[in-house]
Amino acid sequence: MDRKWWTLIAVCTGTFMLLLDITVVNVALPDIQQSLHASFADLQWVVDAYSLTLAAFLLTAGVIGDMFGRRGVFAIGLTVFTASSLLCGLSTSALMLNLSRGAQGVGGAIMFATSLALIAQAFSGRERGTAIGVYGAVVGGAVAVGPLVGGAITSGIGWRWIFFINLPIGVVAVVITMAKVKAAKDPSTRRIDWIGFVSFSASLFMLVFALVQGNAKGWSSHFIVGMLVGSAVSMAVFLVAEWRQEDPMLDLSLFKRPAMVGVSLGSFTLSASIFAMFLYLTLYLQEVLGYSPFAAGLRFLPVTMLAFVAAPIAGKLTVRVQSRYLLGLGLFLVAFGCSLMTHVQANSMWTVLLPGFIIAGIGVGITNPVLASVTVSVIPPERSGMSSGSASTFRQVGIATGIAGLGVVFLSQIRSTTLSTLAATPMGRQILAHGGSRLNEAISGGGVRQAAASIPLPAARHALVGAYQVGFTTSFNHLMAIATVIATIGAAGCLALVRQRDFVPSITPSEPTTDDRSVEEASGPRATPTSEVPAAAPAG
Repeated sequence: MDRKWWTLIAVCTGTFMLLLDITVVNVALPDIQQSLHASFADLQWVVDAYSLTLAAFLLTAGVIGDMFGRRGVFAIGLTVFTASSLLCGLSTSALMLNLSRGAQGVGGAIMFATSLALIAQAFSGRERGTAIGVYGAVVGGAVAVGPLVGGAITSGIGWRWIFFINLPIGVVAVVITMAKVKAAKDPSTRRIDWIGFVSFSASLFMLVFALVQGNAKGWSSHFIVGMLVGSAVSMAVFLVAEWRQEDPMLDLSLFKRPAMVGVSLGSFTLSASIFAMFLYLTLYLQEVLGYSPFAAGLRFLPVTMLAFVAAPIAGKLTVRVQSRYLLGLGLFLVAFGCSLMTHVQANSMWTVLLPGFIIAGIGVGITNPVLASVTVSVIPPERSGMSSGSASTFRQVGIATGIAGLGVVFLSQIRSTTLSTLAATPMGRQILAHGGSRLNEAISGGGVRQAAASIPLPAARHALVGAYQVGFTTSFNHLMAIATVIATIGAAGCLALVRQRDFVPSITPSEPTTDDRSVEEASGPRATPTSEVPAAAPAG
């Protein structure tokens, strides 16, 4: 088999492991909360600790791949991710789990930053479109089987095994990478941008930390205000440092191409909308409707399976349909799907989510592979590591800030709505009179069902659980409305910004097609990859 296909196998194996881990963790969160006595904030950090370190290290990891060779760096990322997965499975506290998840994010960052770049250096022309299509299918497949695998493992042998399952997958991926993937390194003398790395990491951490802790500590507290100000100052330092340096970790001149701005916006809004909502969808299915992890995973199948089916089709279409239209369509479908899920009531069945799952699943399947293709097609090939790192950074920043930002709204509204619902009934007022402070803490920590179980009177238990369901679904509907707006902004931005003339022709095209020849005739020799030319069918 040709080495380029082994490259695709190695990249897809590692990516499958990464995405499988993300989706199985979502389904296992309620069990993790109960096992480790974690609060709702701890659950946010199970996801955000991973996303934060992933976002913080992505840009630097892309540069390291350009400097030292993407094969070796990718293998290091696989090793770090696999080892930290073991630590996650062995965790005995929420803090240990979240620190281990942060280490996972470091390994994931190295893999994400180099994965698409490895595909880009191995494939070109229509073969790159095929490779991206396979990559998209793997992404969809991991998302599709993740909830089922996570639910089955969590219900059967415990949540810790959702991390242990990464061990054999990681070992296989490392062996394939070192034995079969071609080693290649760009002839560059790039250096690690420590100022940029530290300032960007600090800014992102302080922002997410402030969002997660804002409700608990008070938005006007000196601590939260200081964190927000520190985040803004650190981001200003990052932007100034990147603008003034000769070799920044993020070349801001890349964003002079509107298509690069568009793909970054698309990556951010996709993650900050439907992907950030997966946490709250999981909590709704398990905490409100009472489904087991496996039963909840089954109910995610409509969205995950449709994403799996649509992804390879969209990957193939990238060589025939302008990417702006595919991205606009995909994100619009995500927005429409989220809007269909804004009508959940306390007595609703899970099927109220089904129309939104179907529409949003198709939208995710269209958007993911097109984003991957555009990312490596709108910049010169020698900057593919930085480009893929940048796009993945925006994706992870979207997840981290999306979960934290939505969590601000969620905790504020669920507490007030639950308490006001209780106060409207005589039984509810009795509950508030005898345990108001403990109840407030239970709502914030996600322990309402445990608090209800300790109440001896059945009518009181029913009143408390019913009020919580009203509070949860009311807040959930507002979060879905916010997600709808975010995805709509992404759709409009991609339609306006992802211009065909920003695409860079491939340097080493495969056997030219009619469309390829028409591009060459319109733009002249393909030996000048940085020229901005119209492209009827851009590579990738």
